[in-house]
Amino acid sequence: MTKGIPVMYWNGDMGEWGYALMGMSFLLFWGAVITGIALIWRSIGNAGQRGGQYPSSRTAEDLLADRFARGEIDETEYRSRVAVLKGHA
Repeated sequence: MTKGIPVMYWNGDMGEWGYALMGMSFLLFWGAVITGIALIWRSIGNAGQRGGQYPSSRTAEDLLADRFARGEIDETEYRSRVAVLKGHA
């Protein structure tokens, strides 16, 4: 080395800010990876289901009872439809 020219050495210490940034970037990276996996898993799990449809375990009487409870049909219509369902069953 020539005399008179300053040479800077890196001693391997990142300092407080270096460690803080490394920790935050570690958390952000793994948070993004886990979030991506969760979103993919969720979209695959819901691929067979369509929004707004009732599960297949619900009967026609259950659907009529829900419509009656929401006020979409009145009592006479509810009773007549239940009678038709029980008459055909």
